[in-house]
Amino acid sequence: MIAALSGLLAVALGAFASHGLKGMLEPYLLQVFQTGVQYQFYHTLALLAVALLPQRPAIRLAGWGFISGIVLFSGSLYVLALSGVHWLGAITPLGGCAFLTGWGALFWAAFKSDRNQIDADSTQR
Repeated sequence: MIAALSGLLAVALGAFASHGLKGMLEPYLLQVFQTGVQYQFYHTLALLAVALLPQRPAIRLAGWGFISGIVLFSGSLYVLALSGVHWLGAITPLGGCAFLTGWGALFWAAFKSDRNQIDADSTQR
């Protein structure tokens, strides 16, 4: 449900940027907003994939990392672009760290799963 809502919002925000903000924001701030949309889309797809995987602690951590990253990274870029309050840019790296946590947790889940499969295969021989 969260991935679907995030995807819906990403489409709406992308359209809003393209049609509603084009003449209102300076090009740099419009690009900042678009970067938020782009990263929200990427991580919405990652969140959707995570939701389809068997749920284990590392998979859940990946999902929460992606959700937190969308809120902190993309959200801070949206607010920065619309408000011009540049200190909000200090929040953006926290969102980047949350994205990294999500990808790292996903890697760890895959690594553990692969190791378990290798151990199971060697036991069967």
